[in-house]
Amino acid sequence: MSKMISTVRGWTLWFAVPVLAVAMVAGCRSYPPAPVSAADSGYNYVIGPGDTVNIVVWRNPELTMSVPVRPDGKITTPLVEDLPAQGKDATTLARDIEKALARFIREPVVTVVVTQFVGPYSEQIRVIGEAAHPQTLPYKQRMTLLDVMIEVGGITDFANGNGATILRTREGNKQYSVRLDDLIKGGDVSANVEMRPGDVLIIPQSWF
Repeated sequence: MSKMISTVRGWTLWFAVPVLAVAMVAGCRSYPPAPVSAADSGYNYVIGPGDTVNIVVWRNPELTMSVPVRPDGKITTPLVEDLPAQGKDATTLARDIEKALARFIREPVVTVVVTQFVGPYSEQIRVIGEAAHPQTLPYKQRMTLLDVMIEVGGITDFANGNGATILRTREGNKQYSVRLDDLIKGGDVSANVEMRPGDVLIIPQSWF
């Protein structure tokens, strides 16, 4: 019996060594540092499922209201049913509502204001790994790494903050290194970088 246990333990040790080695090699892989500036000056917020939009129809208060964007990306208002909203900015959606209402109202004038922000899935910021509260966040223009860290409550005691990376989907999944330990624990503002829509922040666990 003792011989069998010894064999099993030996096999377990033999198996664990290469797995640990692979993990250490992966953890040592280097990526270029993330650019400090990344925001697009021409960026316009686009509407996504879960957003709430306030629709104002001039001189028609009965048609003025706030409506949610459904999971299928559409909205429904009086006289307008199943109008696609996802992927449009507020101005484009307003013009589309005007066209739909023109069948019932003479020269409608519509204003759309987004009042609750979630955004389309493709533009959300995702934080995974050793964040205090991993989650998905709506992207905001000029959003920084520090803004993201505040939203997720920082990193755990087990995080390898300076081993964290940003996976940038808008650049073909190119990966950049970031220095969370220096930013959060060291107060090094030079480690703060701008995010881009669709970024994935990956925070690995420290092996030591």
